[in-house]
Amino acid sequence: MFQLAKIFPFIAWFRLTTIETIKADFFAGLTGAIIVLPQSVAFATIAGMPPEYGLYTAMVIPIVAALFGSSFHLVSGPTTAISIVVFAAVSKYAEPGSAEFVSLALTLTFLAGVYQLVFGLAKFGMLVNFVSHNVVIGFTAGAALLIASSQIPYIVGIDIPRGEDFLNTWFDIYTGVGEFNIYLLIVGLGTLVTAIVVKILKPKFPNLLIGMLVGGLLAFYLGGFTDSIKTVGAMPAYFPPLSTPDFSLNSLKALAPEAFAIALLGLIEASSIGRSIATKSNQRINANQEFIGQGTSNIVGSFFSSYASSGSFTRSGVNFESGARTPLSAILAALFLMAIVFLVAPLISYLPLAAMAGVILLVAYNLIDFKNIKKTFTYSKSESVIFTATFLATLLFELEFAIYLGVLLSLMLFIAKTSTPDVHTLAFGTPPGEGDRRLQSIRKAPLVQCPQLKIIRIDMSIYFGSINHIQKQISQIVDNQRIYHILIVASGVNFIDLAGIEALLIENKRLKAHNGSLYFVAVKSTAFEFMEKVNFVNEIGRDNFFDSKAEAINVLYDRLDKSKCEKCQALVFKECN
Repeated sequence: MFQLAKIFPFIAWFRLTTIETIKADFFAGLTGAIIVLPQSVAFATIAGMPPEYGLYTAMVIPIVAALFGSSFHLVSGPTTAISIVVFAAVSKYAEPGSAEFVSLALTLTFLAGVYQLVFGLAKFGMLVNFVSHNVVIGFTAGAALLIASSQIPYIVGIDIPRGEDFLNTWFDIYTGVGEFNIYLLIVGLGTLVTAIVVKILKPKFPNLLIGMLVGGLLAFYLGGFTDSIKTVGAMPAYFPPLSTPDFSLNSLKALAPEAFAIALLGLIEASSIGRSIATKSNQRINANQEFIGQGTSNIVGSFFSSYASSGSFTRSGVNFESGARTPLSAILAALFLMAIVFLVAPLISYLPLAAMAGVILLVAYNLIDFKNIKKTFTYSKSESVIFTATFLATLLFELEFAIYLGVLLSLMLFIAKTSTPDVHTLAFGTPPGEGDRRLQSIRKAPLVQCPQLKIIRIDMSIYFGSINHIQKQISQIVDNQRIYHILIVASGVNFIDLAGIEALLIENKRLKAHNGSLYFVAVKSTAFEFMEKVNFVNEIGRDNFFDSKAEAINVLYDRLDKSKCEKCQALVFKECN
């Protein structure tokens, strides 16, 4: 049964369902279905897909992701950030909304799913931990401005070529101000203001849906004065039809790089959301299983008229707040959406594009995480750089480049932090026989040190990235202070690699030339096992390793130059007396 649950993870949570959990999931799923209806249509428009494809995606993707993912509350489906990347990637090769565009978007979805599935099977889940959350925040904030810019023409009636970059879009809006259409503005702003007012006065009401309804009524009334108000049009099918991605070699080669960017962005989104909600629900997230769930859902979705998706910040948060207990809530939300669409699909065809634009403007605004942005700029310069670079790259360059840049900067920041570990010099806070005798960092206070034995603590792993910094610290002790006995407190060293071993051997050889040596205390078992495996322990000397600081100092005192001890006034150790 355990092996079967690893292949089909839904078996594990399905056994936890009770009448109580099903009831909670039922109401959470119903709430989610009402919320996703207007969102999914809006997201499909952003992606350059016909509106019904957003609904198909919200019907198929959540079911598969819930069955094969690990989070109990993550709800997958169309998202704003991925929708805008889909549009940017496919609009290079086909006219948005066309049959060719749809076919290539499905191919992109399939490829992104394959990447994600491979990452999950290869157990690359932990790699997401090295990507700063500010990559997602910066990219999403930039995408929000791009989305808002792309919808302004629908509200003011200015004709702008699709695919224009951020700066050119606003230049075209400025130069085309003479085409301003007051009727579209009334519909768009009416929708937007209604949605905002409903959200403020009745937070639990489906504000986007009500906003769209008001926009539709305004368009119906104004239709007697103008014929410029265009609508979404009729849906060809109410339920997701079977589809076939374009598997031609040219399409696969052209879309592979963009698919990788979408796969990466989707995984970062899903993992970030899953982890943030798990901290509230006390659930442990299996990142590798989440990768598999996201990959499987995109692969399956590409054959059921669904485009690339990931976890949704909004819907996942609402799902948790609505009292969802298991992934069944996401499955029920998809099923409820099918029922709702079957009932209201004829009305969707009358939805004005200007009303849709008003809803998308509100969605775009809500994407900007002002609270975290303020916190980032207040407390972290390095994270501020990552946010700013990703944000500006999203606005000014190719979207996949912005994703790669953010990820690269995150990794560089991680490497920079681990390559300069804290190396503390330690000394006793009180003289021998007085109070609690503990070693502490001399950064806290100017403490008396032994002139022959330097005690240092390395608070990071010793590997190829950090060894240069560690060698510099040891060299300063040797060259500037003329101390040749160095005791390393290794309680903070999680691992050591071959480059670290080689460098420490070089430093030990240098110290031995001055009748000194390197000594180690409190080495973790995993690090010590590796040291033994590569014969480092024998080369340094097994008697240079100690279990406790007291034992180390007691032994090393006898190895110091006694002629210097006789003249020493420091009297740091109890052995000195």
